[in-house]
Amino acid sequence: MLFTPEDLRNFKHETDLGKPGEFPFTRGIYPTMYTGRLWTMRQYAGYGTAEESNKRYKYLLANGQTGLSVAFDLPTQMGYDSDNPLSEGEVGKTGVSIDSLVDMEILFDGIPLDKVSTSMTINATAAILLAMYIVVAEKKGVSPFVLKGTVQNDILKEYIARGTYIFPPIPSMKMTVDIISYCSKNLPRWNTISVSGYHIREAGSTAAQEVAFTLANGISYVKSVIDDGMLDIDEFAPRLSFFFNAHFDFFEEVAKFRAARRIWAKIMKDRFGAKNPRSWMLRFHTQTAGSSLTAQEPLNNAIRVTLQALAAVLGGTQSLHTNSYDEALSLPTEEAVRLALRTQQIIAYESNVAKVVDPLGGSYYLECLTNELENRVNRYLEEIDRMGGSVSAIDSGYFQKEIHKSAYDYQKTMERGEVSVIGVNKFSDNKSIKKYATLKVSPRSVSKQRMRTGGIRKRRDNAEVNRRLDTLRQRAISGENLMEPIINCVRNYATVGEISEVLRNIYGEFKEKAIF
Repeated sequence: MLFTPEDLRNFKHETDLGKPGEFPFTRGIYPTMYTGRLWTMRQYAGYGTAEESNKRYKYLLANGQTGLSVAFDLPTQMGYDSDNPLSEGEVGKTGVSIDSLVDMEILFDGIPLDKVSTSMTINATAAILLAMYIVVAEKKGVSPFVLKGTVQNDILKEYIARGTYIFPPIPSMKMTVDIISYCSKNLPRWNTISVSGYHIREAGSTAAQEVAFTLANGISYVKSVIDDGMLDIDEFAPRLSFFFNAHFDFFEEVAKFRAARRIWAKIMKDRFGAKNPRSWMLRFHTQTAGSSLTAQEPLNNAIRVTLQALAAVLGGTQSLHTNSYDEALSLPTEEAVRLALRTQQIIAYESNVAKVVDPLGGSYYLECLTNELENRVNRYLEEIDRMGGSVSAIDSGYFQKEIHKSAYDYQKTMERGEVSVIGVNKFSDNKSIKKYATLKVSPRSVSKQRMRTGGIRKRRDNAEVNRRLDTLRQRAISGENLMEPIINCVRNYATVGEISEVLRNIYGEFKEKAIF
């Protein structure tokens, strides 16, 4: 294929491309991009107990990481304490186990919360974990007005692709709005939501579906906050953020990020009437594609991650996580996570790609690809609008069906050899299989966590805890903002499970429908 000016016959420089830092932000949201400041280097980390994860965070910070990114285990994400029978076999396995404020205090022990930026990948229990972070900072003497970071708080993609939901969509959306509203007034430097396409892509979507379904969810959140009536669009929109996948089709990924910025800028300015240019900006975090990693010849993953990270940088990401080469085998080992961080550092400090703003801008191929992706995304957005928005599309199974079909089609193309995966369906060498050291969570860590939680329940003022939980119950019934009562519960050492159970009894639990 060859691309020439003929492929951009209707291309308008001022409206389609523009300058970096200017509407529609195709070339980046800041005029100087990385020539003024590099992206934030975040390695998503968390496993076992708070002590073990705290040690990993300090290791990463000592090796040059510039922001923390917390992974929580499944019981924490689903609102169960570590000693709940439903948590059996999952405590500390996919992230750190957090039951109470004590765990959160240990997790951030010795870490300056007034200086570090912290991202927390948490959704159904986002209000509880954010409350814990606020109280830990409070006990360190750090004002919420200086706290920097992000809480994912994107419940819609859980119904679409990931599955760590608790409550039905309507009360879940209400809690998402509660966080946005509370933070807009009390945590002005905090990113109140990270609308995530990453998990949609990991579930098997195409690049266009990833952007379209993510932006559709973003539209739903914006409409919900506006409908709540507490905030004007320009009061909260500048703190919205996004989270995308960096996959293996290098130029398509660069174009995807550019198209997403351009589409969101137009949505915020033209559809919602935002006046502040910061409200038009699509700021996003990127993670390299976990689904592209292979257990066969795992060292090949380091090269895959390097190319994906470079695509994210050339696409203008604001922060980046690079996967470790051994993640198809286990949680990353210390050696592997250091190499993943060094990958970002080598791109930043040795490759010189950060010395030029949008170095690929103006490429016939890239601009044509960006336009093509924008058109495909807009067709999806129009279809979702006709359905009544994301919640209706979730209820009908539309998102899930589209993703499942794309995942199936991709798998068949790989099995037919039409897509190459080196070491798997091309240049495969089964004789070269060797064992790698993997990270394991000790059963002793699980026992320690459960004993700590049991001890907290015995030592705290249970009469006060029950009063705080009852206040939360009454506020939830009356439909008030839940952040303050949750903070008060947390401050008195109510657990994640106890707070979640109060809300389960009021809101109920979401049961996914069969859609096929």
